[in-house]
Amino acid sequence: MTDLTVLLPYIVFCIVMTGTPGPNNAMALAAGVKVGFWRSMPLVAGIAVGVAVQLIMIGLGLGAAFEAFPLLHDLLRVAGAAYLLWLAWKIAHSGPLRSDGDERPPLGFLGSAVFQWVNPKAWAITTSAVAAYVPTADFRLNILLAALVMVLVSVPCVSVWTAGGMVLRRFLFQPLYARIFNVTVALLLVATTISILLDG
Repeated sequence: MTDLTVLLPYIVFCIVMTGTPGPNNAMALAAGVKVGFWRSMPLVAGIAVGVAVQLIMIGLGLGAAFEAFPLLHDLLRVAGAAYLLWLAWKIAHSGPLRSDGDERPPLGFLGSAVFQWVNPKAWAITTSAVAAYVPTADFRLNILLAALVMVLVSVPCVSVWTAGGMVLRRFLFQPLYARIFNVTVALLLVATTISILLDG
């Protein structure tokens, strides 16, 4: 992983996979709208750490367990899809922002970290990273380095979505704009969930 011919393509992979639309970024966008940029940082950090821990666990043998018991992986995928669809429903039916400051992000640090285990896109990211980018020489060290790079890249990439939500925040105290935004984010979450499941 210290070889630039491996590291640079892996960084590009991390940027593309963590910066493009998906369940994590839809949650980050919604959090930025609801509570602003800084109060969304626990969610962003939880996403980054959760994906990194998942990458390490897959590299250290969880992937082999799923190959031996594919039904377990399928059950996690179905549970993840069900949770994402429930979250999309909640977002779609949430009202405009309130001025009393009592809004909360969809998930905190621990919740967003644990969520990665049922997030279909996180599984796609981590299994692809281990299979395609982690050198077999000094494998354990390279897994840790790959996880560290994933954190360093994903925090700013996901934060961009949170910042976008913060920019939109001032418009979403109005019911019409809030309704359009909530339904759009919910549909984005549904579309990315379905596309990831079909690709899987």
